[in-house]
Order: sequence, then C-alpha cells, then structure tokens
Amino acid sequence: MQERNKEIIIIFKEGGFVVDVEWAAGKAAFFDQTLYEQLQTKPIGTLFYFGFSAKRPEMSPSLLFMQGIAKRFIQWIAMDADIEITRNPAPMSTDMLMDILHAVPFVVGIEYVNALWVKAIWQKLETFFIEEIAGYTGSVAEFLKEQDAKLNVAGKVFFHLVENKDEDYPFAFLSTYSTADGHDKKAAHMPLKNALLEYKDQNDLLLKLLATVSKVTEQSDFISELVESGELFSPLKFTSDEAYVFLKEIPLYEESGVLCRIPDWWRKKTASAKVSLSVGDAAPSHVGMDALLAFKPELYFGDEQITKEELEQLLSQTSGLSFIKGKWVEVDHEKLKATLDAYEKAFEKAQSGELTLAEAMRMELNVYDRLGADEENAVIEVTNGEWLGSVRRKLINPGEIDNLVVGAEFKATLRQYQQLGFDWLHFMKQLGFGALLADDMGLGKTVQILALLDYIRQNQSEGKRTKTLLIIPASLIGNWQKEIEKFAPLLCYKILHTNSKEVLAIDEQDDTDLYITTYGMTVRLEALQTARWDLIILDEAQAIKNPNTKQSKVVRQLNAASKIAMTGTPVENRLTDLWSLFDFLNKGLLGTSKEFTTFAKELKEKDNYSKLRSVVSPFILRRLKTDKSIIEDLPDKIEMNAYTTLTKKQTVLYKSLVNELERALQTAEGINRKGLVLASIMKFKQICNHPDQYLGQKQFEPTQSGKFDKLSEICETIYEKRERVLVFTQFKEMTQPIAKHLETIFGHEGLVLHGGTAIKKRAEIVEKFCGEAYIPFMILSLKAGGVGLNLTSANHVIHFDRWWNPAIENQATDRAFRIGQQKNVLVHKFITSGTIEEKIDGMIAEKQKMAGDIMATSGENWITELDNNEIMSLFTLG
Repeated sequence: MQERNKEIIIIFKEGGFVVDVEWAAGKAAFFDQTLYEQLQTKPIGTLFYFGFSAKRPEMSPSLLFMQGIAKRFIQWIAMDADIEITRNPAPMSTDMLMDILHAVPFVVGIEYVNALWVKAIWQKLETFFIEEIAGYTGSVAEFLKEQDAKLNVAGKVFFHLVENKDEDYPFAFLSTYSTADGHDKKAAHMPLKNALLEYKDQNDLLLKLLATVSKVTEQSDFISELVESGELFSPLKFTSDEAYVFLKEIPLYEESGVLCRIPDWWRKKTASAKVSLSVGDAAPSHVGMDALLAFKPELYFGDEQITKEELEQLLSQTSGLSFIKGKWVEVDHEKLKATLDAYEKAFEKAQSGELTLAEAMRMELNVYDRLGADEENAVIEVTNGEWLGSVRRKLINPGEIDNLVVGAEFKATLRQYQQLGFDWLHFMKQLGFGALLADDMGLGKTVQILALLDYIRQNQSEGKRTKTLLIIPASLIGNWQKEIEKFAPLLCYKILHTNSKEVLAIDEQDDTDLYITTYGMTVRLEALQTARWDLIILDEAQAIKNPNTKQSKVVRQLNAASKIAMTGTPVENRLTDLWSLFDFLNKGLLGTSKEFTTFAKELKEKDNYSKLRSVVSPFILRRLKTDKSIIEDLPDKIEMNAYTTLTKKQTVLYKSLVNELERALQTAEGINRKGLVLASIMKFKQICNHPDQYLGQKQFEPTQSGKFDKLSEICETIYEKRERVLVFTQFKEMTQPIAKHLETIFGHEGLVLHGGTAIKKRAEIVEKFCGEAYIPFMILSLKAGGVGLNLTSANHVIHFDRWWNPAIENQATDRAFRIGQQKNVLVHKFITSGTIEEKIDGMIAEKQKMAGDIMATSGENWITELDNNEIMSLFTLG
C-alpha cells in the first residue's frame, strides 16, 4: 500500500511542533497502517508510539531527535515504580531536561528548541499517555511490554544506600517497595518486609512483586546471599567493601527493574579522580585564533584539588571506597592509572609549549583524542581560565560589551539589539575572531554591518585605509548600493562585477573603503585571491556551505585579518555545512574535514551535541523575530525593497522597447499618446517580470528572470523555517508560472487565486491555506486577492510586481497583517534595478504626498502627463 511510503517530517516551531506527512517514494516506510491512521488525528500519539520504534539510517536528524524525546519519555515512565499506582508520570527531572537539550542536533529550527519547548512537548506526551492508560484494563507494565517486549520496565522494589556515622559500618542499606497509601492514586514506600504481611496468603502477588529481585539474584551473588539469608527484608549496615560491591553492581540491578537510591557523589562521578585543564588564564600577547594560550593541568577529586603524589598513594591502596578529606572516593586502579596517565600527557604538553586558541577550543571537542587518553576510564574536563572565560562571556552575552558610538555621519538610528550586534561585531574584529551574524530575516543584518564599516572608516589611522571585501550574490548588488547610499553615504565603495578580466589593484593610497564583488567573480578574479584584506564579509554565506564546490574552496582560502559571515539560516541538516562556514571564519577550530566527519559521526552515535554547541556558540550571534525582547522592539510590519537585476534576454528586450517607444512618441498626440505610454508601462513591467510574459510564450525558464531568482532566494529561507508566503502580482497570467516555480522550491503544491476563481471556491482556498496542513504559498492577483481575505497563517508577503499605488499594496499586505496575526509580517517589494520600477519607486519615496494623493486617485495616468523627455528619462535603462 502507498500509505506505508510515508515519512514524518518534524519541524521545530515556537512552543510546539508541526507534523507534516508527505509522499516519500523510494524511502523506507516508518509507519504501518495503524500508525498512519493515528497520525491523522493524534500527532503526539504517533510520536509516542514512534518512540518504541528502532532507529533507521534514512531518518533525518530532526526526526531522530523527536523520536529520542519520545524514547526518553517512554523510558522515564518505564522506570517509574510508582506509576502502577498513580497511573500518572512523575515530573520530568532537571537531568532529563538537560539530557534532551544536549541531544538537539544542528538542524533548521534549532533556535526554537529551549527548555520551555521541551517541557511543552513532554507535557503533551504526558497528557496522551494518561488518556491512553485510562482506557487500558491491564497494568502499565503490560501496556508498555505490548509495544516493546525488550523494554526494561521497573518493578515496585527499591534498593537504598545512605552514608552512616558508624566507623566500622559507614553505610546503611534498606530495600523498600511502592504501595498504595490508602488515598486515591497516591504511593507510599514501605520496608520490603511489610510486603510479607501485605501479601500474606497471596503468593502470586508476592512473587510478582519480587520478580525483579529474582532477576537480580540470577546475576548477583551479593544480592542472592542477602535473599537466601532473609537479610534483604531488614535494614542492614554495610562495610565500605560491601557498599563498593553494591555501587559497582547498580547497572545490573536497574537493568533487572530494581531502582536504586544512592548518594549523589557516586552518580555524578565526584567519587572519581579527574584531570582539569584550565586554558587561557592570562591574556595572550596578540589576539586571533592563532593566539598562544598557556594551559595548566590539575588533579581533582570532586572539587578538592589533589597532588600527583596523593594520586599515586591512592594507587597503592586496595581497590574500593576510601574516605579522603571528608569525602568518599573510589579507588579503582584502572581508572586511577588512566587518569594519572592523562595528567602526565597533559603536563608534558603544557611544558613543551602553549596552545593556539583554535587548538585549545578544539581540545574541548575531544580532549581524549588530543591527549591520547583512555576515554572509558579517565575523566578529563576542559575549563576556561580567567581571560578566556571573560572573553567567552562577552561573546555569548553581547550586553556585557561596552557600547560604541557610530557617529553622526552614519545615517541610521540603531535599535537596541542592532547596537548590541554592532558592538559584538566590532569586539570580534578586535579579537581577530571570525563572526557569524545569523539574525533572522528582516532584523537588519545589513545595517549592523554598515554601522561597523562606517565606524571603522571614521576611526581608522590617518593615511591608512582599512580594506574590506564584501562578497554577495549578484542579485544583491542593488540592495547593498541603496543601503550604503542611504545609511553610510561617506563610505567609499567599488563594485567589482564585470565580464572582463580586469586586474584588481589594491593601493594603500586608494580611497576605497569597501570592494563589493560576487561569489562568481571571486573564483574568476585572481587578484581577489592573492590580496591581503583587513576584513572579508560574506552575505548569504550559505553559498559556501557545500565544502566541496570550487566556489566554496576559493572563498575559504581568501586571506584576511578578520572575517564575518551573514546568513539568516546558519544551520541545516548537515554538519558539513557548519564545518565549511567555520573553516572560512576560524580555520582549524573544527579541525580538518576528515577529523570533523569522524567527530560528527561520534556525536550522532552518542546523541549529544552539547560540546559542539559550546565550541561554536561564542562565534554565532542569532536573534529571532519570535523573541519577545525583539518583538517588543520591532514594528509589527517590516517592509523592505528587494532589488533584482535584468538577465541578458531581459536587457535586450528592454532596450529594444525603449528605442521603439522613443520613435513612437515623436508622432503620437492626445489620447493616442496616453494609450501608447500606458501600454508601454505594461510591457516594461512584463519584461521585468519575465521575457516570456512579454513575448507571450509559456516556458517561463526561471534562469531568464532576475525576479524568479530573487523569489527562489527568499522562498528557500521561508521553506527552511516552514513559514508561509503570499505572492501578489497584478497579472493573472503570471500566477500559474510563479506557482509552478515555487512548487520546485517548497516541494509542495500551493494555491492560486485570481479574478477567474469562482466566488464559492475562494472561501475553500482560504480555508485550506489557513488549515493545519502545510500549504506554503498562495499566489494572488492584486485585484482579486487584495481585499476581503483573512490570510494570517502567512507572515511573508511578496509584491512580485508593483502597481505603484501604496494604498492598494497596503490593502494586499493587510491580508496577512491584521488581527489574528501572531508574528511580525515581512513585506518584500520587488524592484528591478535601473528600470522604470526603480525610478518610480524613487519618485514615490521622495514625494510622499504624490504617493498618497495623486497615485491613489489616478493610478498610473499621471505618467502620461509628463513630457517626452521626462518619459524617456523614466523608461531608459539605467
């Protein structure tokens, strides 16, 4: 059945998750028919039952993580001895919460996964379990075993071990069991001997209670002797040797279903010796990833420092528990030898020289490999010294960095979070660290970068200009030009984007502050590759995420004192993407590609990504629109111009039409002239949209239109975040080509609504778009979709072509930006650089009264009143 070829796609989103079912031909079936049916009505239920399944190699990291939460929940209730009585799971522990958070993989949506998010999912699982078990007539153990016969399910028996003040018998032992205390759904823990009375004449119940103990006796001589002698049913005193045998056997007891309550120092390994490596106590002579840091190895038992001699003395003692400095510690010869060996290797390394900062931080990723230590027996922790710890705190908490004043020559007022971003970027540059500015789309990454560049310009040494290289997609050249001219007009820049093989000469006397080029030109212009830059900035840095492309390799080899990468989608589903970005930003931090691939495999096997996050997080600044501190500081609607460029075919057609119009205007008069101008406007708009619209053809090849390229760029980000978008066009004939193109981006069908859509069907379309199923986009003609529709499930609006009537555009935008909208709405207005679209937009910006009054009443008719020279100036390609 095709129903078996289903895959569950989990997307992390604010406080919950979306379960989306797609056809996945050729993939392994993750669900049988029963689970598929449950998925239609109970996504959490499906997640719960999915937790009983085995991992499959085809499963995505996000899916594995969600399954991991469900598995942990099932194991949690399986090891709750009171649940048979309470039928209600115990609250999630802090340790369990941290275990889940450490398992969060580097995938799209990682930023939404925090403690509140995990607790929300956990609570939904609890609610589902309570509903399921309420209708189940058997025991909880039977219910769980039905789903997975191999699952370890706890019985009702507990073993307790506590410290005692008796010198000869320093530990006390007691076995208990969980029983109803007479109140509704309450559990009490009673000494195990009470069970002999409670189940008197009920041998079957007594045997069922002691079944887990019986399993333990099959594997433990120690517990078997206590059972045979009857001592297990009474409070006992243990010698340190007996306590040590008990503690060592705990995994065996718990695998058999007996839960153990023991001192924290054993669980948390504070009873074992460890090596602590403190790195970076003093500031280095120079900063950067190659800065040399001293490091110091020390030996500890818990938080008590010990000497090498004391550790060697412990090695001379018999294995077991030893009371040292007021604490019990474990004397395990194998572990102590491994720890001593690790200490000696670290000491030798410290004596032979200092570590670079990159080496020091890489050591945090896998210190055992770096020292050649025994990971199974030695305990090693890497800590930050005073200087490095202070730097890390500031990087992770930009609010601790001193605020800078950009200066009056910078023409933007930075929002609070943008000021923090600017301060952080400058701090990173001063330290020589590569910085990843990963703010969410629409939060103003560009203005933060321009603030940095203008600050550098205003504060550079006399006679020495800082040389910065900015690498961007070709489609963003217009955007950057406009932003520079608007916010940093005194910043001197040059565009290096040409088909010719011009030579780039970098002259110290040159007054250029910023060179702007494209990823494609970086590969072609050798001078860019051989130059030594003060700063290199990548916009849309996901362009180098694939480490094996020529473009990525060339960019990563560029030479600069400091580097910055900008991207609204910093992580995806492949850790190699992250490695590629950091190989550009801070080479060596994550090791070689081969080293990192091996390390990534280990992370996946251990289901713990906390070390990697700890290493990379100081170099990433990520703020979200959904963050309340950001939302309160932002307008509800963020409008931005998205500049596109004409392709070669569009340029040829555009210039040809300009020449044709110029000739026709010489003889046209009166009403004919007005008709000529208005018809030309429509033709120019069609060319800017796509050559095939103007030519009346039907292929609509995406590569032949700059707007289609820009549409792909924006919608890829929207898809990665599983958000939704409305695309408005004034041309009915463009709705289907746009929809067809977006299907290739989203991998989903969208919806189309235009003047030809039946009135009855419109309500169905709106309901479907706003429903629970993920419909990523809707294409609307401006007249048909501009008013009367409530489409608040979308938080992106794209005006593919412009009517040049702000009132009509705002009405269209208000389909998403209205009561019921839970997110900030991002509005992208497409403008083709150098064309009538850009010139009209500039006129509207300069003459707000004209935009508000004249255009609202006359539409585009005002253009027909211009004289011939003004019209040609408006239409001529800039």
